[in-house]
Amino acid sequence: MTHFEVRPFTLAGLILAAAFTVGCDSGASGADRESHEAEVLEWREGRVARLKAPGGFLNLAGLFWLADGKTTFGSSGENDIVFPKKATPHIGTFELTADGVIMAGNAGVDLQSDGLPVQTILVADDTTDSPVTITHGSLAWNVIQRDGRFAIRLRDFEHPALGAFPPLDYFPIDSTWRVEATLMRYPEPRVAAVATVIDGLGYNPESPGVVVFERNGEQFELEAYASGEQLFFVFGDKSNGKETYPAGRFLYAASPGADGKTVLDFNKSYSPPCAFNDFSTCPVASPRNRLATRLAAGELFNPDAYFGSVESY
Repeated sequence: MTHFEVRPFTLAGLILAAAFTVGCDSGASGADRESHEAEVLEWREGRVARLKAPGGFLNLAGLFWLADGKTTFGSSGENDIVFPKKATPHIGTFELTADGVIMAGNAGVDLQSDGLPVQTILVADDTTDSPVTITHGSLAWNVIQRDGRFAIRLRDFEHPALGAFPPLDYFPIDSTWRVEATLMRYPEPRVAAVATVIDGLGYNPESPGVVVFERNGEQFELEAYASGEQLFFVFGDKSNGKETYPAGRFLYAASPGADGKTVLDFNKSYSPPCAFNDFSTCPVASPRNRLATRLAAGELFNPDAYFGSVESY
């Protein structure tokens, strides 16, 4: 994969970055540290709730990439796409067309969308304004579009992982890894070229620039990706593959104001969805976003939390 070029910063920008101090909490009072700890603990509780939510990642039961033409699906091994055994043996077909993915259900199969029976429907994908979800008993699926390719993402709202998921483990909360950062904006936003866990599938977010921060006298930088009113980071560090997920971790931060300032709290960094299943399309940390330090804050990788593939239940 060819990674896009990052232009050097201006001299003024480098001076600003070098002069920038951090450690938002380096001189924090005991009360401030307690407040920060409570904030992180609340975030951790929300993290588990988000994973277990209907739109979370613990109920994923399959990811099936579509080829041109018609594809049969159901629980029978005779199908092109094989659903879990609880599904009807022969549900119907998906057809990838110029207009999108058309699902045609077989006669007598209970299929619904928004609580209403459906048989043949254009399944608008997740990049559209009105994506469609189809339900069949406890199973639900939608179409995702990634890098010009289409796939069926299958969920099971009775997935065993929802009840068997072990507690998440974390590094001890370290307020020195809550740092103030400055966004050094590119002259114009750029489209980043980022690899994913799926061979040949790219992730191409818009990047407004690079954030620069300092901790304990050492300066770091990460390329930021735009995500609504937030900045999104996919980063790696020397803990990857030993204590944290090998492909890196995720982190969100508030978009900065006119002064370019934001706060990165690495205590809220977390494993991507692919740490738990085979059915995610996670981006991996690009070479420029791999920090040359052991970042001992945030979520640890627990192999016992991985619940495998569709054949596992």
